[in-house]
Amino acid sequence: GSDDNTIKIWDRETGQLQSTLTGHQERVYSLAISADGKTIVSGSWDNTIKIWDRETGQLQSNLTGHQDYVISVAISPDGNTIVSGSWDDTIKIWDRETGQLQSTLFGHKEGVNSVAFSADGKTIVSSSDKTIKIWDRETGQLQSTLTGQNYVGLVAFSADGKTIVSSSDKTIKIWDRETGQLQSTLTGHKKGVNSVAFSASGKTIVSGSWDTTIKIWSFE
Repeated sequence: GSDDNTIKIWDRETGQLQSTLTGHQERVYSLAISADGKTIVSGSWDNTIKIWDRETGQLQSNLTGHQDYVISVAISPDGNTIVSGSWDDTIKIWDRETGQLQSTLFGHKEGVNSVAFSADGKTIVSSSDKTIKIWDRETGQLQSTLTGQNYVGLVAFSADGKTIVSSSDKTIKIWDRETGQLQSTLTGHKKGVNSVAFSASGKTIVSGSWDTTIKIWSFE
């Protein structure tokens, strides 16, 4: 996804460009791919979310309702639900098949930087302002709020759903999902951390920073 308003799909083996998806009117700021690889979801500074057929590149639906930039999107593991976070301070949950808005989650006081599903699809985690919030996917109820950071960028769940990792200023923080307690703070980056992710095994964390480095951390 690019500032030129397009999405490009590349062959991983050859590096060849397969297709270019056009339709957004502003920069494409977030992307998610369904677990089966058949669907791409994009969020844009044009305030919309678009759903694309991965094989044909055809636009399947255009989701509108946010009042500001869509900064983050995620697809549930079963592929049936989309969650989006926006700088309008809200999180929206959508039915992927129909494109219908299911619910809007309120609670953050500033723009939502990141949203993610747990592996079982029952829980959503979001980041904004100085907090991380954990939500029940079915009811939309806020389960807990994690605090203790100056700024929260990206958030991600471990594969077993027991741990949340977040990027914050120059550090990475690891949280216990059940208790909301901070487990550890990883230091080493010299500038802000703007990307974090768990490996599928849950034993490794990778982080990317404005200090131009990528760091790989052992998590046991």
